Amino acid sequence: MSYRLEFVQWVPFPHQDVFFFFADPRNLPRIMPPNISTRIEHLSLVAPPPAPASNSRKASDQLAGIGSEIVTSFRMAGPLPFHQRWIARITEFEWNHHFADIQVTGPFQSWRHHHELLPQERDGMEGTRVCDRIEYEIGYGVLGATAQRLFVERQMKATFAHRQRVLERLLRETFEGSGG
Repeated sequence: MSYRLEFVQWVPFPHQDVFFFFADPRNLPRIMPPNISTRIEHLSLVAPPPAPASNSRKASDQLAGIGSEIVTSFRMAGPLPFHQRWIARITEFEWNHHFADIQVTGPFQSWRHHHELLPQERDGMEGTRVCDRIEYEIGYGVLGATAQRLFVERQMKATFAHRQRVLERLLRETFEGSGG
């Protein structure tokens, strides 16, 4: 059975900055809840296409373009010391708009995560609408459906709620603290 979740947030930062933040996989552990101890084990980065001339930020060799693979590990069950390995591959990349990844190896039967970052003004303030769409299958029949009901969906919602709580602070530290 396939499941879908969507998370939307607005942040008061220019969309090019927010896009850079999310397209740099080194920021992934920073937005994940501390209790799951997300670690980057290996990065195999493929450079994205050249940035459009209108881009105010210089392209970085640390961004994950199409074909990049990000190997992470994280704790699936709270305080237990066991880490689950996850390999994600970037399958789409459109400057200042979106990128998408799929799970190559990990806890799900299938996983697709579409990150969309669009400029959006609110109350006269420039900002960015961050939208994450996730489609996944757990597998394992009734056992997987039970896990979805009891644990998986709740854990994903908690993970994105954490990200939404810390994102503005992390963006401020990254861009305002570094001189923008």
